[in-house]
Amino acid sequence: MKANWEKIENNVGVLDVEIEAEQVAQALDKAFRKVVQKVNVPGFRKGKVPRTIFEARFGVESLYQDAIDILLPEAYTNAVNEAGIEPVSRPDVDVEQFAKGQSFKFKAKVTVKPEVKLGEYKGLEVSAPELEVSEDEITKELERLQQRHAELVVIDEGPAQQGDLTVIDFEGFLDGVPFDGGKGDNYSLELGSGSFIPGFEDQVVGLNIAEEKDIEVTFPESYHAENLAGKPVVFKVKLHEIKRKNLPELDDEFAKDVSEFDTLDEYKQDLTSKLSERKAKDAESSKESAVVDKASENAELEVPDVMIESEVEQMFKDFENRLRQQGMNLELYFQFSGQDEAALKEQMKGDAQKRVRNNLVLEAIAKAENLEATEADLDEELENLSKVYNRSADELRSIFAANGYLENLQADLKVRKAVKLLVDSSKTA
Repeated sequence: MKANWEKIENNVGVLDVEIEAEQVAQALDKAFRKVVQKVNVPGFRKGKVPRTIFEARFGVESLYQDAIDILLPEAYTNAVNEAGIEPVSRPDVDVEQFAKGQSFKFKAKVTVKPEVKLGEYKGLEVSAPELEVSEDEITKELERLQQRHAELVVIDEGPAQQGDLTVIDFEGFLDGVPFDGGKGDNYSLELGSGSFIPGFEDQVVGLNIAEEKDIEVTFPESYHAENLAGKPVVFKVKLHEIKRKNLPELDDEFAKDVSEFDTLDEYKQDLTSKLSERKAKDAESSKESAVVDKASENAELEVPDVMIESEVEQMFKDFENRLRQQGMNLELYFQFSGQDEAALKEQMKGDAQKRVRNNLVLEAIAKAENLEATEADLDEELENLSKVYNRSADELRSIFAANGYLENLQADLKVRKAVKLLVDSSKTA
């Protein structure tokens, strides 16, 4: 096999590959053995048609595509290894020559992982975080706990207020005509949650039980349904139920109910300690992010669009999974947020580009510093994962190896070592 790599622009190049005629003949033999099992020729059982009769009847060209499918994957992989490149997307393949008795020639247009020119990455200066826990933070934490342990009380009289959990019927009309997706019965809505179109929840405030009201709102210009984007509509709303949070008093009894402590003062001391630990962990994460961002800013590279698009797709899938865990789906999210899939992915693009860029820089730092993930590192990581997944480390190793994930795990460990190197060498401003 001959393989030649030529870069044509930025991170895109062409692999020019030629496979010997002998390998073409072998691939045609394999293709024939596969195809002959499926053809019907009078006078012969399936799979028993002689090669000469098959080619006379169907032409040797009928085997070409199957032979190419047999040859191409391995040939492309070998060519990539020989050229020493790292593709980040599927190749655009152009077959230039394929025929019996001839060599197989093809060109593969490939986007590769970009070259990273590292700038300064050691001794980077980062701001010192504030680790002291303030009284305001303690108060907010206690208020959050109050909300969590609040009792929902059914309100029989009086108007709905911000923060109430209401049950409503609604139906939306555009120019007097009901529109798709604009109707809901016995729908639970927390007023002030921002779940509905801006202005909707504010107009439910003040309604009494069994009261009906026409609520006028305007859909955002960016709303995913084109027929509604930027349009004024009317929702006919009926209020069925109001539940209001009854917050517990912040006293010793509250401390006993929500903790192991007998007094509120003891509980506040424990909260202070836990918040301090949380701030220390957050500060560590913040410091890691800061030094990685600075190292990335100091580097020179051009991130291929295909890598950003791939990261966006992964982020989108993760977002969809989180929605499911919260009992929601994308359709409902788009309805409430006024976005569509394209708008959400566009919103994710900036973070995706930053993630990809930072990871590429960290990989380059790991390479420059000769950082490696040893077998001991891998064993330790598998032991940690075994506690998360409740499976033995050996079992996880087998699963990862079977699915080709061990290399990814080792690459991730090298990146983590690069982050540690940046943090350990950094200075506090």
